[in-house]
Amino acid sequence: MVKVKAKAAPMDNPAGLFSYFGVIALMMLGFYIVMDSPNLVKKMVGLNIFQAAVFIFYISMGKVAGGTAPIADAAADLYSNPLPHVLILTAIVVGVSVTAMGLAIIIRIKRAYGSVDEHDIAAADAAADTAADTAGIDTAAAPPPESP
Repeated sequence: MVKVKAKAAPMDNPAGLFSYFGVIALMMLGFYIVMDSPNLVKKMVGLNIFQAAVFIFYISMGKVAGGTAPIADAAADLYSNPLPHVLILTAIVVGVSVTAMGLAIIIRIKRAYGSVDEHDIAAADAAADTAADTAGIDTAAAPPPESP
């Protein structure tokens, strides 16, 4: 028969909450970079920092103090759940794919507009809309700008 030890309440050991404080700090930093920076590359960096915080959060939740890998062992009486670690492996692959796609789109934007700053891009779009309005062109049906 397998004995299961009762886990201590998380608030009993503030040092055990260190990873959660780090996760909160990384999440706030990543979110701040995404919201504050007009540079699209910096926004991608902020998104990656936020993703890393989520990964750390899930991995820290899956670890049980004193727990071993869930392999049938007569000497082990406490096991760690492997599911969060497996899910994070999938999330890392998705995160790398999203980053690659985002950077590819940023490269296309740089070629089309000559800048990766969202204010410059918005100004170029507004100028193109104004020029199209004065020429009587419907911008909703117009093709996107061609890259040089």
